[in-house]
Amino acid sequence: MTTERRVHLSRSARPAYDALEAFSRTVGTLATEAGIDDRLKEIALIHTSQLNGCAYCVRVHVDRGVAAGLTADEIAQIAVWRESGVFSARERAALELAESYVYIHEEGVSDELYDHVCGIFTEEEYVALSWLLVSIGAFNRITIAGKYPVPPRRGERAPSATS
Repeated sequence: MTTERRVHLSRSARPAYDALEAFSRTVGTLATEAGIDDRLKEIALIHTSQLNGCAYCVRVHVDRGVAAGLTADEIAQIAVWRESGVFSARERAALELAESYVYIHEEGVSDELYDHVCGIFTEEEYVALSWLLVSIGAFNRITIAGKYPVPPRRGERAPSATS
């Protein structure tokens, strides 16, 4: 069996990664000060990580989402939020904005989406959400490029069908 060796940017250029972590903390403070609660923040970060295909960041933000009060059902519904009725108008707007940032290369943030989202969020909230999405996008790219492992957790198993 061959093992592919990857450079981990977080270890190989620590000053750059430390700056990204500091940026992330700043963005988190902006979000809190703007009134973005942890539940809303984690929903947007989970969805962005899902769409970008970053299993490592999905795990991190699901854990944080659970700590913020998200239920297993709500987390499962994030991927299909358009068909789900479990999210508020604010959460749905954040999910839609997250998708726009993931697919920014297709049409940017359209005027229609911008007007819709800014009809729900204040300018300060929109700015904070946007910076959160920029930040998670950077982390997604680092962990995907480095193929950060996401092994099964010890002692955790899905419930069996008979329990």
